[in-house]
Amino acid sequence: MRGVPALLLLAGCAGGVPACDGGTAPMTQLTAYLGGSVAERDWQDFLASTVTPAFPDGLTASEARGQWRDPEGRIIREASRTLTILAGPDARARFAPVETAYRARFAQRSVLVTTQAVCAWF
Repeated sequence: MRGVPALLLLAGCAGGVPACDGGTAPMTQLTAYLGGSVAERDWQDFLASTVTPAFPDGLTASEARGQWRDPEGRIIREASRTLTILAGPDARARFAPVETAYRARFAQRSVLVTTQAVCAWF
């Protein structure tokens, strides 16, 4: 995360609840960037046993390629996955145990998580 402007990280925190127009509802969009080479079977088990119970109303999971700078200054490129979840204002608190479980289970130093207030409809 070194080098990422603090303003960028705080942009989703400022502004509070958006003024949503008819037919939409204010929600929190949580996006988690989950790195590491995780076998498909292990990923599916993690989704079923940890993520889905925390967010049973739904989510989107995508495969991605990520990179980050390690403490020694090397650029590390790795397979990753992105989770996008729409939930209420408690999304971050509900995701905290998922994040902790992912780091422990898949030996990750950290998980990048962003949130922003959005208007959504289904």
